[in-house]
Amino acid sequence: MEPALDPQAKKTVLRHVSYGLYAVTAAHDGDRGVFTANWLTQVSFEPPLLAVSVERDSSTLPLIRASGVFAVCPLAAGQRDLAGSLGRPRAKAGDKYETLGLHVHASASGAPVLADTLGFVACRVTGEMEAGDSVLLLGEVVEAAVFHDGDPLTMREAGFRHAG
Repeated sequence: MEPALDPQAKKTVLRHVSYGLYAVTAAHDGDRGVFTANWLTQVSFEPPLLAVSVERDSSTLPLIRASGVFAVCPLAAGQRDLAGSLGRPRAKAGDKYETLGLHVHASASGAPVLADTLGFVACRVTGEMEAGDSVLLLGEVVEAAVFHDGDPLTMREAGFRHAG
């Protein structure tokens, strides 16, 4: 007998899972992309591995696949508006680097990194897996830098909520 799934209980409990908010960036062949991610976690210490969920229709996903690299820039507490703006689809927002006036540092890995964040880790893609309406990317951390001290922005602070 299959267990019955209570939709309200599922929604409530999944909203209790804590999430940070991150800018994920990539570039390839002169094009660059950036989006807000919150489904991200470290999955290994040795080697250092991160997993990030990327929507299948993200305009940044093809850049990540082509370059084999992405960067994760933790947003700082108080950067709610930036997180919201980065979450808009490129088709509606245009080149978010230009329209938002994002300050970018070049990284040795080739991924653009946002200077006004807490820092970054650059990851080399080591695998991917289909995950419903998203793709789960596994990346090995190959580069890192700290830009600013501070607390990270969380979903709770930002007031963003997933349906669960």
